[in-house]
Amino acid sequence: MADDFDVIVIGAGPAGENVAARAVRGGLTAAVVEDVLAGGECAYWACVPSKALLRPVELTAEVGRVPGLEPGPIDSAAVLARRDEVVSHFDDSGQVGWIEGLPAEFVRGRGRLAGPRRVEVTARDGSVRLLTARQAVVLATGSTAVIPPVPGLAEAAPWTSHEVTAATGVPARLVVLGGGVVACEMAQAMHGLGSRETTLLVRGSGLLGKIEPFAGELLARSFVESGIGVRFGAQVRRVERPEPGGKVTVHLAQGPPVEADELLVATGRRAATAGLGLGTIGLPEDEPVTVDDTLRATGVADGWLYAVGDVNGRVLLTHMGKYQARACGDVIVARARGERDDLPSYRDLAGGYGAPQVVFTDPQVCAVGRTEEQARQEGFAVRVVEYDLGAVAGAFLLGDGYRGRAKAVVDEDRGVLLGVTFAGPGTAELLHSATIAVTAEVPLDRLWHAVPSFPTVSEVWLRLLEAYGL
Repeated sequence: MADDFDVIVIGAGPAGENVAARAVRGGLTAAVVEDVLAGGECAYWACVPSKALLRPVELTAEVGRVPGLEPGPIDSAAVLARRDEVVSHFDDSGQVGWIEGLPAEFVRGRGRLAGPRRVEVTARDGSVRLLTARQAVVLATGSTAVIPPVPGLAEAAPWTSHEVTAATGVPARLVVLGGGVVACEMAQAMHGLGSRETTLLVRGSGLLGKIEPFAGELLARSFVESGIGVRFGAQVRRVERPEPGGKVTVHLAQGPPVEADELLVATGRRAATAGLGLGTIGLPEDEPVTVDDTLRATGVADGWLYAVGDVNGRVLLTHMGKYQARACGDVIVARARGERDDLPSYRDLAGGYGAPQVVFTDPQVCAVGRTEEQARQEGFAVRVVEYDLGAVAGAFLLGDGYRGRAKAVVDEDRGVLLGVTFAGPGTAELLHSATIAVTAEVPLDRLWHAVPSFPTVSEVWLRLLEAYGL
């Protein structure tokens, strides 16, 4: 096998795959190195399986809002079996075949930098292969879950996103540390599938702290009504689990300890740079790789190193990693050909507007752009408009008890949207229209002529603009 390629990608998740695909499309040769499963975190332990677990919970809630229908119990075994199907039973042969069909060479093993343009791959049998990149090496290794330094926590072998999305059964009692996206989604999924005692221990004062506060408040209300316990201001002092796989006890600074059959830690993630050999080229070993807007690593002579997705620390979202990968692959091709490399599509600009994000709970929470607080801190002339989603005709038709809210943050100086947040059942389908309006900086007086269909929840756009005064 040849050991020299135009582009070598370390990491075969969605970001790495997209870089390779764009490079090959541009006529370059590529190798993709992966030690675990081609398809990466998203395909096996994050986006795909988590949504498979959440979908029955969402449908049950939706049916429960419609008079004349009554949801039955969820068959958790069937849901877990369906989860196994959507992750291909943790078999990546189909994904490997896709990579090879680009065509690119798939190299199974642990990849690390071994100096400029060189990648050392250690296979599972211990053999080592040295690859050399003529044009670029791209790091696409993603991120890993953070386990806080709480006494006894690591020794208790808690679940992270890996274990909860790959669970073979549903614990009767579940404690979740954290109040972010993974914590909220998996608490609701496990509770809906049969965890009769589910408790969220949140260090802060609200859920989803990076999104508008009203969204977390609506979600917390939904949790409590469904029987999920939520304790804010919870400071974990120590964790005990005397027997592996046995009962776990979480001791708090205030209040009685919480006992459970399983403990999920969802308190953040860090760039997966450990062991990547960054020190061999003079970069810090355990920090995100700093990149410019073409995703090229800064501080590396000759500009041959790139980093896309979670590993660069910009925005830890799969769709943003794929977006970065497309830009990265294309700019590598342009530079290899000696062509102009300053086209807008060769730049990661979307993050500057505020990446779109969906939390697939019930109610769904989705947002793009800046929050009101962020916009004010950045010095914009801010005006805020809000509207009750339940008052929109399309939402009313979706059933009794539909609750939701929309919020738009407006730059008064330019008359454009800085950010939009929706919280309510099914609101994820509203997000892309908001993303277009924010990133394209569509003037509100122009947006007024984008007529929403009746009766759909999209009519909230009209109501927001009317509340603004148009």
